[in-house]
Amino acid sequence: MQAAEVMALLQEHASADARAQMGPRYGIHVDQALGVSMADMKRLARGLGRDHTLAADLWATGVYEARVVAGLVDDPAVVTIEQMDAWCADFDSWAICDTVCFTLFDRVPGAWTRLEPWAADEALFVRRASFALLWSLALHDRAASDDTFRAGLDLVEEHAGDERPLVSTSISMALRAVGRRSTDLRAAVLATATRLGESDSVPARRVGRTALRDFR
Repeated sequence: MQAAEVMALLQEHASADARAQMGPRYGIHVDQALGVSMADMKRLARGLGRDHTLAADLWATGVYEARVVAGLVDDPAVVTIEQMDAWCADFDSWAICDTVCFTLFDRVPGAWTRLEPWAADEALFVRRASFALLWSLALHDRAASDDTFRAGLDLVEEHAGDERPLVSTSISMALRAVGRRSTDLRAAVLATATRLGESDSVPARRVGRTALRDFR
């Protein structure tokens, strides 16, 4: 199927009322959205199967729903680091950031290489993507070692003072997700959370104390 055909199908499921709510509820730029439910997008993507070329064409439209479907149908085995960086730079809402991280990027062979450079980036959704990806990897990457996740905890501690709620939330979720991986990682997360909980930074204290409450 061609991108134009997919766009036509998305238009068939579009709702003006849903579109009007996307900005206030999800921070999505409504001038680049149609108003299609996630359930309809997932149903459409299941019918399309994996298609790397189609995903690229859909992403290029700039339309929110087309980009969601792109993340759902792209083939992680052929996604490059360059593509990950380019798409990450395009993120303009937490919704598209988290969707792509949780449905595509966490399955790309080079996923772990993006945590550090994205965390170091000051751009709002690039940094959020680093921790959304860590959060997702904690849930989905069963082959990763505890040592790999400990390196992720170093990034959490380094950036937990970020005052932007959209970043702080993803850091908090990533920290707690890592703690559920294993007994050893739980202990490492508690140690990290304890240090953060005593920080001079209000956002860092919030991240640390939320994790401590969650586990204790």
